[in-house]
Amino acid sequence: MLARPNRLTRGADYKAVVRRGDRCAGPHTVTYVVQSGEDRAARFGFIVSKQVGHAVDRNSVRRRLKAVCAGALPGIRSGADVVIRALPGSAATDFQELRSEVVRCLARRAA
Repeated sequence: MLARPNRLTRGADYKAVVRRGDRCAGPHTVTYVVQSGEDRAARFGFIVSKQVGHAVDRNSVRRRLKAVCAGALPGIRSGADVVIRALPGSAATDFQELRSEVVRCLARRAA
């Protein structure tokens, strides 16, 4: 999973990334990336709303997104802030499809 330095924790950070970030949309997720230019580890945040499904479905999607980002972490520039918003169809997709979508967006915007 993602270590503490690799997580966005403040609401203001989420808001800044979503408002100012470069956007990459797929059928199941929307990825926002901001390059801060700071010398620190890349940070990730996840937005999974109630439109995705019940609590079990939302937590499952969040865990899968965290696993994908933990695997993609070595290829991400330092200082990057990434927010991934799960869309309603994300709960019904398999892990490989979700992984390929997120990795594609991260390669385009954060690598």
